Amino acid sequence: MRRRDLLQAALALENKKPGTPEWQLTKVWPNKAKGYRSALVEGYASHQSVEAGQTLQIFVSTNPVRRVTIDIFRMGYYGGAGARHMKQLGPLATVTQPEPPVGPKRLRECEWQPTASLKIPNDWPSGVYLGKLTCVPEAKHEHNWQSYIIFIVRDRRKAGVLFQCSDNTWAAYNKWPDDYSMYTDPRHSWAPSVAASFDRPYCKYAQIYDHPLSIGSGEFLLWEYPLCYWLEANGYDVTYTSNSDMIDVGQFERAKVFLSVGHDEYWDIRQYNAALESVKRGVTHLYLSGNSVMGLTPFQAAKDGRPNRIISREGVYGGVYGGLDQFFKHPFPQEGPKANLLMGAHSVYPFNGGGDWIVTKPDHWVFAGTGMKKGDHIDGLVGWEFHGDPAPVPDLEILAEGDALSGGTKPSHWTATIYPGPKKNFVFNAATIWWAQGLASPPGHILPWSHWVRPTGPDARVQRITTNLLKRAIQG
Repeated sequence: MRRRDLLQAALALENKKPGTPEWQLTKVWPNKAKGYRSALVEGYASHQSVEAGQTLQIFVSTNPVRRVTIDIFRMGYYGGAGARHMKQLGPLATVTQPEPPVGPKRLRECEWQPTASLKIPNDWPSGVYLGKLTCVPEAKHEHNWQSYIIFIVRDRRKAGVLFQCSDNTWAAYNKWPDDYSMYTDPRHSWAPSVAASFDRPYCKYAQIYDHPLSIGSGEFLLWEYPLCYWLEANGYDVTYTSNSDMIDVGQFERAKVFLSVGHDEYWDIRQYNAALESVKRGVTHLYLSGNSVMGLTPFQAAKDGRPNRIISREGVYGGVYGGLDQFFKHPFPQEGPKANLLMGAHSVYPFNGGGDWIVTKPDHWVFAGTGMKKGDHIDGLVGWEFHGDPAPVPDLEILAEGDALSGGTKPSHWTATIYPGPKKNFVFNAATIWWAQGLASPPGHILPWSHWVRPTGPDARVQRITTNLLKRAIQG
């Protein structure tokens, strides 16, 4: 059996292990009705990603003080349950940890005392891991309130598919502790030189729809989990990374296919350069995402020296182009290269909206087996942010296009594109955050809606298009 077949078989065997729906939160209590945090129990991990053998510190705060258990789950398919229970820590003593002051660039950076340390076992495969924090009731009237922490276990092996989590964007939109995200600067929602730290609990998600039962998980459960679930259900050989892992071109070269998933808005310039170089070296890129590679956010170290724990918005990829002068109110210190030169298309203004994904080139191999004809559409698949403005890249083709309506009235033209790389590889851009919603609807997942548009859930055509893309990329 070839090595790649062995790796696929290993992941298939992993997903045959007993799964459980117990990973889902069932009791969450935000501080206030429309609040974002749950100070009853909240926490964060010391690193975005770790390797087997490394030690992860977990920081937990409770108010009032309670003992807490931490159940660690690996997210995947697992017979449809969606996760496997890996380990329980505790019950653990906790304290009420301090809120950090507002620092330069509006940074809120926690310096909490660790609650637990977890050495990642050697047999834990790469994946996205949730830690379910649960208060231990000390009296009859007390509830076992819950929230998540999230981290990624990475590896160094060759793989068919490299799934990059969009965790820079999770951090940028995180409003913990009380409306302090990169978007709440009083100058403007896209003010320059505003920072966000990964050393904070993730609040309840702050956009599109109310989803308190995902609190602490960043944006993974909202936009990325359906793709993880679908890939592992179908036996693909997948390895997982964070944005911070991808500043080295060697990380891209570990896989045949690189995946940008969901809402992948913020990149360090080193990641852009590594990504573009990897295309030249033969790696296929699938941008199953929207509003990607827009904000230029250099990484900085935490106060204690851990690298890549702070991002700050210092520029826009491509600068102020295509009507963005209507939106940006302040100059930025840096300007990045155009994102469409990497992805084939990039963010267009107005940014927000929704619409149907409409086929314009049905004879392309991407659509083989779908039965789609020119003008056929996949209802509500485009949203709530998207890509357009195709780049002048040689042999680029527009596969689908249409208008998304911002505010229900203002049209913004989006384009799904593909262009060939130099070594039989290619770059595909689905041009929507909601692509993964067309692949699977795993346990605990809620379909989003925005601007009077919503996707309809798993669609055989989206599944077949994605299968065609992965088959061509992996087999060459």
